[in-house]
Amino acid sequence: MSRRITTKCARPQFTEFRTEHDTMGEVQVPINKYWGAQTQRSLLNFPIGEEKMPESIIRSYAILKKAAALTNNELGVLDKKKCDLIVQACDEILNCQLTDEFPLSVWQTGSGTQTNMNLNEVIANRGHVLNGGKLTDKVKFLHPNDDVNKSQSSNDTFPTVMHIAAYATFVEIAIPALQRLRDELYKKQIEFKDIVKLGRTHWMDATPLTLGQEFSGYVTQLEHSIHAMKNGFVHLGQLAIGGTAVGTGINTPKGYDKLIVQKISELTGHPFVSARNKFEGIAAHDAMVEAHGAIKTAATGLNKIANDIRFMASGPRSGIGELIIPSNEPGSSIMPGKVNPTQIEALTMVCTQILGNDMTVAVAASNGHFELNVYKPVITYNFLQSANLLADAVESFTDRLVVGIKANKDVIDKNLHNSLMLVTALNTHIGYENAAKVAKEAYNSGSTLKEAAMKLGLVSSDDFDKWVDPKKMLGSLD
Repeated sequence: MSRRITTKCARPQFTEFRTEHDTMGEVQVPINKYWGAQTQRSLLNFPIGEEKMPESIIRSYAILKKAAALTNNELGVLDKKKCDLIVQACDEILNCQLTDEFPLSVWQTGSGTQTNMNLNEVIANRGHVLNGGKLTDKVKFLHPNDDVNKSQSSNDTFPTVMHIAAYATFVEIAIPALQRLRDELYKKQIEFKDIVKLGRTHWMDATPLTLGQEFSGYVTQLEHSIHAMKNGFVHLGQLAIGGTAVGTGINTPKGYDKLIVQKISELTGHPFVSARNKFEGIAAHDAMVEAHGAIKTAATGLNKIANDIRFMASGPRSGIGELIIPSNEPGSSIMPGKVNPTQIEALTMVCTQILGNDMTVAVAASNGHFELNVYKPVITYNFLQSANLLADAVESFTDRLVVGIKANKDVIDKNLHNSLMLVTALNTHIGYENAAKVAKEAYNSGSTLKEAAMKLGLVSSDDFDKWVDPKKMLGSLD
């Protein structure tokens, strides 16, 4: 029996339910799930795509809710018992004990309200159970809005967790991955510093340089990318929490915004500050655009580096063949013995994804209308996908390719001495036009540069050997 390719396989279905309610009425929720009515409504109303809210957003939300409870308690608007239960539930989320309780799609309300309520409901219901209650109880000890969401709005919490997750991803995985690749490439720079090779511009032969000098360019590209990411800390480190609905801070106790940011900093170990202007933090996401621009810069550089290595390693017999890269797995299902630059292919595919994500982030961020940008989930999803893909691909590229790169010295030397562009060394001795005549004669006759120069009577054998020395053509730079 034929079956449509696009048909989705059946997923396990819930068979027992309990009744939950929100301001719109009653909703049937799976009996053993901690989420409530608004989460269930989101599941029913947004069956779109397969992309779920990233785990780092959920974890950042747990940190925020914990910090909010502690802050509200310290400022006298939330009692100690409720605070402790919220904190305990948040700690369980951070310890990956409630992972299956956050099923919502990225493609939901643009403010992220339903994900905020997903956290509020799970934390409230779990806290109620921790207090000895049951999920089926009609009246519960904790209320998702009045207790867990106290002094907050989705409009200031979601941009806050966007910044927390983005900042942490930079600090904890993306920058370390780039720094390690930079260090490994620097080792190659030193290892290859005395290997003189043919340079190439326009994909054509050019004057010599060392393989170490070539790799030094890659090292510097990565250093600039790392610097660009660190520059993003200034803006990403500003949190909009405390602005509530539109940035005015309505329904928050005095001093709330500064105190909660202090607690978030303590919980994460990252130096966050309260955004100077909460209106900007809620209505615009320029910080995410700027920071993703740094990821794009890194991806652009990595694509160039990976392709250079791809081309220099091409062959092994009919390509350039100046580099030897590790053989990790068979490269063909039909051609025995074929090995392909698969780590390069994976990395460059990731780079193209990041470049596409950058356009999504930019367009989404440009559509912050009046007091609220309602493209928050797609901005954070694409940002985090880019940062995580970058880190993973760079780690794999470093471990499985860069550390094992070797110079094919025989091929490098052959290509170098077969190049017509060594004739550039004659410019200052016989002039540009005469040097060009030598190169053209050598090319047309299939002779060496030395043979062509002597045939034209422009240099002697001894002078050619003295003047045309690749090691003397490296310039004055290290």
